[in-house]
Amino acid sequence: MSETKFRQIAHKIEQRIDQGEYPIHSKLPPHRILADDLDTTPTTIAKAYNLLAEKGRVESFVGRGTFVKPLAGQADSHDEENAEYNFSIIQPYLASNLPYLQKAMEKASRYLDLQLLSYADQSGHEAHRKVGVTWAKHYGLEGGSVHNTVLTNGAQHGLSLLILMLTDVGDTIAVESHTYPGLIAVAKLLGRKLVGVELDERGMSPESLRYVIAHYQPKVVVVTPSHQNPIGVSMDEVRRKEIAEVIEYTGRWLIEDDVFGFLNPQPISAITNYIPHRAFHLSSLSKAISPSLRCGFLKLPDSMVSEVNAHLRANVWLASPVGYATADQLIETRDAFRLARNQRQLAERRQALAQEILGPQVRSTRGYHVWLPLPNHWSPEAFVMEAKNLGILLQSGNHFSVSGIATNYVRLSLMSISSEARFKQGLQMLKTLLASEMHAAFPF
Repeated sequence: MSETKFRQIAHKIEQRIDQGEYPIHSKLPPHRILADDLDTTPTTIAKAYNLLAEKGRVESFVGRGTFVKPLAGQADSHDEENAEYNFSIIQPYLASNLPYLQKAMEKASRYLDLQLLSYADQSGHEAHRKVGVTWAKHYGLEGGSVHNTVLTNGAQHGLSLLILMLTDVGDTIAVESHTYPGLIAVAKLLGRKLVGVELDERGMSPESLRYVIAHYQPKVVVVTPSHQNPIGVSMDEVRRKEIAEVIEYTGRWLIEDDVFGFLNPQPISAITNYIPHRAFHLSSLSKAISPSLRCGFLKLPDSMVSEVNAHLRANVWLASPVGYATADQLIETRDAFRLARNQRQLAERRQALAQEILGPQVRSTRGYHVWLPLPNHWSPEAFVMEAKNLGILLQSGNHFSVSGIATNYVRLSLMSISSEARFKQGLQMLKTLLASEMHAAFPF
């Protein structure tokens, strides 16, 4: 038997554990059954189980079998049974990333020195800006360098900074007709007006964008080209070029919010690549690795480098180097890209489960969320309220509407529930609720 074979089998089993297919405390299949499933021998399965036991991922009991162990700091599935079904928040499946983050943070702590703990010139250490260049390049951005890339406290901070810098109170910003509430909140707090650009099955419509620019004269256009939140559509390369042409012709600034670019099966060229002198490209590790790192990367037009750095120094001086030291370890070991790939694969699996359970109204995407249409007898607010009464958290589609016009959708996030069994259970409860009459939930 090849020494590599049982290690490959152990890796497959570990992936199933990390993706929730084998939840914490669940019993793993008997050797012979799993051997048939993975086209190998019971002996190989036994060696794989022993290797996983040495790594602390499983434990075996004579006469009872082999069971999945919780990692240190990992949520216990028994505790989760009493928690709500959180289909509300968009974040990565953190249980699978936890051991890698623990290892990276431990290693990064060994490299803490006075330089890392001090103030830094250029609003961040050069080594950490290289991390951002490497990350964004891997998913389709060209032309990034330590000169034109700056560090922010997550993408939200970068977005707020750009809106504050590029617009004045009362100015108009063009965004997708449905966009994420964080952007709507920033505009409201800063006294900016938003105008919606229509979306089709390929993302922001260039025809609608031309109309909006001609009639509303926005100073800035904000677009999410990959797995748009909340609709879920992604732009192909042709559409990205079309949007770039509109921006170039009209002389607007573009903010490309590319935090979900890692979910594309193959890298797609960023819109920024076609108009680097007119576009700001935002990416981060929050959606692929962990929101707690607060690592955002902002590529700038060369003409704007000095001004953005001045705003950063006045705003926060520099993003915390400690989180970036952890990111540096994850990039150097390539674990960051492996984790992003695992998240993409799990998102695809959960999208398939959502389609299987909820039916054809769930359109096929590869992202972290579903834009779920409601039956005519349900309003989004009533559905969200009744779901909450059942312990299920959702987002009303009306929260994403730029115009304030009501929409009969809810957004369903797929990644924050750790256990696949609970994930399926939550979907089944939603299916039952969708089929029920609203007057049954609200008899008054």
